[in-house]
Amino acid sequence: MVAQSGFSNLQLELLKIYSTQLDEKELEEVERVLAEHFAKKTIEAADRIFEERGYSEAVMDQWLEEKPNRS
Repeated sequence: MVAQSGFSNLQLELLKIYSTQLDEKELEEVERVLAEHFAKKTIEAADRIFEERGYSEAVMDQWLEEKPNRS
């Protein structure tokens, strides 16, 4: 959902956070937390897709062994 300002709710929250002056270590920690959050969400989504489609570890291994098609 986009607020009337044109920013999403996430962008507005980040603007609030970043209006506070953080030292370099704190800034790195915030970036790490955000990266971990979105990585976790991505992994959860991939796990859901694998389960829905019945993919196995063997299928993943097969994909990793395939050579790219360079047409």
